[in-house]
Amino acid sequence: MPDIKFEIIKHVAVLSEGTKGWKKEVNIVSWNGRKPKLDIRDWDENHEKMGKGITLNREEALLLLKSLSEMDLDTLD
Repeated sequence: MPDIKFEIIKHVAVLSEGTKGWKKEVNIVSWNGRKPKLDIRDWDENHEKMGKGITLNREEALLLLKSLSEMDLDTLD
């Protein structure tokens, strides 16, 4: 498997923490020197290992923000 290079440009939020210390985070990340994207995934405490996640470009992030703002989040309970 090829090395994946990443740079966390900006830490946005920690959404949750697992029992083994991994945290689900929202960050702005540049992958392999490319344009930064909004990134949501689990990270170990040193940001050396990561879980599967999702990356969104600006347009996708704006659509997600709009969709969540219009959603009745009480349906998640």
